[in-house]
Amino acid sequence: MTYSNRIYGAALIKAINSNYNADFSGQPRTLPNGVVYATDKALKYAIKNFIKENYPFEKVFYFKRFNEEFIPYSLDDAFVAAFPEHEDEKDKKIIAKDLLSCIDIRLFGATFAKKAKNNNVAISIHGPVQITHGINIWHENNFYSEQIMSPFRNPNEDNEDNMATTLGRQSRLHEGHYLHHFSVNPKNLEEILELAGNEAKTLTADDIAKLKEALQRGVTYYDSAAKAGCENELLVWVILKPESKLVMPNFTQLMKMCKEKVDDKVQLDLAELKKVSDANKNEIEAVEIYINNASIIILNAPDEAIITNL
Repeated sequence: MTYSNRIYGAALIKAINSNYNADFSGQPRTLPNGVVYATDKALKYAIKNFIKENYPFEKVFYFKRFNEEFIPYSLDDAFVAAFPEHEDEKDKKIIAKDLLSCIDIRLFGATFAKKAKNNNVAISIHGPVQITHGINIWHENNFYSEQIMSPFRNPNEDNEDNMATTLGRQSRLHEGHYLHHFSVNPKNLEEILELAGNEAKTLTADDIAKLKEALQRGVTYYDSAAKAGCENELLVWVILKPESKLVMPNFTQLMKMCKEKVDDKVQLDLAELKKVSDANKNEIEAVEIYINNASIIILNAPDEAIITNL
């Protein structure tokens, strides 16, 4: 069933003594003003990983894979692996149809360039789901680095230390609460669907259900050494009525985290979101809020909000 409602929302990711999204030096990413942040790719990766692991019948295209020699696929390699029958395909309609069979592309879109005999093919797909960078809304941005020891020596060390085991370094954020805003607009796919034809897959209610589930659980589910301590903490999910043309502001501007905790739980004030939601209740079909009751308290929720524990 094709999905047509627009959605606005926010996802809050808790990080305690962990590193939700490192830069290339291994430290948590920081803005010029010192505030810690995460790129949209960090949340998208968690979403794609969750869907890939829990719904193996779904094709996830933009995900790192390796060949038999453990060399990462190129874009062309990934396309051939997913669609071997269309290795030399030049027809944009067929390639667009192939790409839309992948749930991550139906959600997030793609910029795709394929080499073909005597003719390269380039396709741009405007994804329905747009996610902003996640900004730490906790009042502190304290992170630290520590040395760690490897169990192996470095045989290339050309000095007296070549018999000692090597040292490394890892960085962690003491505490952070990353807030991502997102929106879903199914109309973004209309142009590519016109090219791909009637048989191409479009955004469905089932796709949206999987996205929603991944936004509730994906970060907690992806438990690596660096991300141990990262959890999904809150999801705000505002569904507009099908006929609505309402444009809602960025939710990161409508949520404020208090400096004080209560019973070791952070407090998130939704007073500004409540004002916007209550003023536009005739345009809104549903307001759903999913929270981790063990770590967060919600203040001033919208009147119509249905609040559920994650």
